Amino acid sequence: MTAHRQQHTAYWTRYFADRGHEGVRPLAAGVEGAVHLLGDGTVAKVWSGRRPAGVGLVRQVYEDIARQSASLPFVTPEILAVEEHEGVLVTYERELRGVPLRADSAVVAPERELPARETGALLTVLRGLAAVPGTEAMRRLTVQGDDRPLWDGHARFPDALAALVLRAVRRHGDLLAAQVPDLAAVVRRTTESLVALSDSQAVTVVHGDLVPPNIHVDDAGAPTAVLDFGFFTTAGDPAFEAAVTASVWDMYGPHAEWHTVTLTRLFAAELHHSPDTLALYQRAYALSTYDLFSSDGGDGHFRWCAGLLRRPAP
Repeated sequence: MTAHRQQHTAYWTRYFADRGHEGVRPLAAGVEGAVHLLGDGTVAKVWSGRRPAGVGLVRQVYEDIARQSASLPFVTPEILAVEEHEGVLVTYERELRGVPLRADSAVVAPERELPARETGALLTVLRGLAAVPGTEAMRRLTVQGDDRPLWDGHARFPDALAALVLRAVRRHGDLLAAQVPDLAAVVRRTTESLVALSDSQAVTVVHGDLVPPNIHVDDAGAPTAVLDFGFFTTAGDPAFEAAVTASVWDMYGPHAEWHTVTLTRLFAAELHHSPDTLALYQRAYALSTYDLFSSDGGDGHFRWCAGLLRRPAP
């Protein structure tokens, strides 16, 4: 599959060393940027896409989440300083302790059996985030690949998500239609079902990208930190978070579909979400993100989205 993680470079290592940080070393790299450990309890994130004009909103969202820190069993990022260097955004954040829950399935394929240590950590994180109220700043965020705040013009999360699906399909829908039979009907059923959802959903923070490397744990497997908000962060239904997490926990391993089904059932039972609603949100996520990494369908994420959309709806 095609890799879509940013690369650490010697240029940025020298840049931070020249600014007085000793022992600079690469820490992690993801879709939005590359993170460098600075050795003084802080990290620097070199962003790949978000322009400096939007960092104030991201900082506010981080602060909104941090206000709930006393009730969370893990910590979340905090932006300490911001700078722009030659048009590139750099944020300085506190270092978050712990180690990744597991490697990404694109790097190391997980075994078929789901360890209780990992499912327990996922449930702890989902319950914790579901207790963080959605805020106005979260509603003003733009999710990856879109050109406007997700909630713009909408009072309900399902309606905002339905509108996002329609915008996303207009980008490269012909490409997706070649892989998903009767795509127009899939889109119609998905958007109509979203709009038909009741108004009973809570509105909480949605991380939107709880892949295993974005959850840090201690030696006992308990979550210590949740990081890398931003890819699909918004205010929304906590069932959406659960649905996406069940899908992205393992996207590329040989047992990926089995893991999605198993986690979806687990989250429905433990978190009291409707299985049909979880499946609906999974289709909406696939329709919204299928083309984020290429416009020719040649990447693994596109194939994963198309495969999910080909599955029969419950």
